[in-house]
Amino acid sequence: MKNLLCFLALAVFALPGTAQNVDLIIHNGKISTLSDQHPDAQAVAIAGNKVLQVGSNQDILKLKGNHTKVIDAKQHRVIPGLFDSHSHVIRGGRFYNTELRWDGVTSLKRALEMLREQAKRTPKGQWVRVVGGWNEYQFEEKRLPTLEEINEATGDVPTFILYLYGKAWVNKSGLATLHITGDTENPPAGLIEKDEQGNPTGLLVAEPSAFVLYSTLAKLPELTTEEKVNSTLQYFTELNRIGVTGVMDAGGGFQNFPDDYGITDSLNKLGMITIRLPYFLYAQKKGTELEDFTKWVGMADVGAHATNKVNQVDYYTAGGGEGLLSDAADFENFLYPRPELPPTLETNLKAIIRLLALKKWPFRIHATYDESITRFLDAIEKVNEQVPLTDNVWFIDHAETISEENMQRIKRLGGGIAIQHRMAFQGELFIKRYGKKPALDAPPIKRILAMDIPVGLGTDGTRVASFNPWIALYWITTGKTVGGNQVMGEDFVLDRTTALRLATHKGYELVKDMDKGKIEKGYFADMVILDEDYFQVDAERIKNITSKLTIVDGKVVYGDTDYSDVAPKKLEVLPSWSPVKYYGGYQTQKK
Repeated sequence: MKNLLCFLALAVFALPGTAQNVDLIIHNGKISTLSDQHPDAQAVAIAGNKVLQVGSNQDILKLKGNHTKVIDAKQHRVIPGLFDSHSHVIRGGRFYNTELRWDGVTSLKRALEMLREQAKRTPKGQWVRVVGGWNEYQFEEKRLPTLEEINEATGDVPTFILYLYGKAWVNKSGLATLHITGDTENPPAGLIEKDEQGNPTGLLVAEPSAFVLYSTLAKLPELTTEEKVNSTLQYFTELNRIGVTGVMDAGGGFQNFPDDYGITDSLNKLGMITIRLPYFLYAQKKGTELEDFTKWVGMADVGAHATNKVNQVDYYTAGGGEGLLSDAADFENFLYPRPELPPTLETNLKAIIRLLALKKWPFRIHATYDESITRFLDAIEKVNEQVPLTDNVWFIDHAETISEENMQRIKRLGGGIAIQHRMAFQGELFIKRYGKKPALDAPPIKRILAMDIPVGLGTDGTRVASFNPWIALYWITTGKTVGGNQVMGEDFVLDRTTALRLATHKGYELVKDMDKGKIEKGYFADMVILDEDYFQVDAERIKNITSKLTIVDGKVVYGDTDYSDVAPKKLEVLPSWSPVKYYGGYQTQKK
């Protein structure tokens, strides 16, 4: 009897909700749980990597045990961690420490100053690089830099500056380093601009393919392995700083599997990845896409988490995409007309999708224009007749000009749509080419939601749009670009709660991951204490919101100066000349 009583006593102490089980409590906060049953709370208790209970300060603090860590939110807003349903983190992390980010810079004068300063510290053999995430409309001057200004600022230090999918500037030193001369032939679907004497000016133009831009970028020197590890960790920290706790990596050009996944593979084994990171595989070489996917479905166990002994942060092959087929690449270079895709598209795409469907591999496909989406859906419907897609996860990426008819087709086939804030960076260019009216509802998010099609919100960072999802939340709730221009119609924007859902649990639900993205009992403990109240702050300040404290998988992974006592120590940036060491990542403008 005595042994039985001891057993029962131990069992009671081990029950969920008792003090002995609580590892972390956040209290005194304005918690937006996004739970339908209990949307607001003051405090949350975490046991291990799961939310144990949410409620009032009084009720949750009763659960405090001898070893419970207690964090005061100091009446700041607390939300579920942001989930970016489309970005390129694995590739972005490898190069992050090499890049001078103009994301968030508000004047061209300051951008050129940063360029000049970085040129002075960049060592021989390396380049100054500005690789996407900005446009001219964010600058007070409302214009692009000139080649003369770029050459004056950088001198004899090779420099590459990428602008959207449209063009890139290479300074005189860079042209010499790459051996680009008047005799250099234009690459396929690209232009090396030349002056009246036939000499290259330094402007590379996508007409309309981005291959000339990305292939040139791929020729620039890489970091050492140690520096790539540091670079990736710095990028994770930057994402945590802006409140990101999860990303679906969409693959990307010049991101070869499995070779280019070695850095994140090693970090995962050590339990050092601080964002949830399911990744999709992207076919790299035109003509061998089916061969690649045939090989990959045999070597990668889709959905199988690569575990470690430190945490349960998601890191696994999630499926195929977004570049399933080179022939299907309808790049949204709004400086030029919509690309015409080849007649072989349907046959080749159908073979790849059929393979993925047979193997129950989720897939996603890059599709900007409705004309492309129509043809992609033709292929998907043909596959569905042979291999039903009912239980398969698949979705369209981008879909800026998708029609009502094609939305209905996606709905019938059980697909979803992942949208990004690309119009926040290219809205003005879209209007110049297609007019104001088509831009008012691009993408038609309210109509998509009304059809109950699964939707996730993301960024498409880092090379075109910024990796900062607060810009996406700003754009989709105001309809404005980073330059403040009203592009999306005010009748088509979302309220802030609906928008936040798309950037949290709705993004996870897009891939049928149903226990993440809310601060609710049983959900994984990913959450953020914000520096400003997303629901109350002036709309223009949304894009500059950052985290004060970020928790992933029940552990604190980032904290500002107010929470430095509970946050991991900052890692020194490598190499010493890295722009990240001097400027950081997104240039948050706090007033």
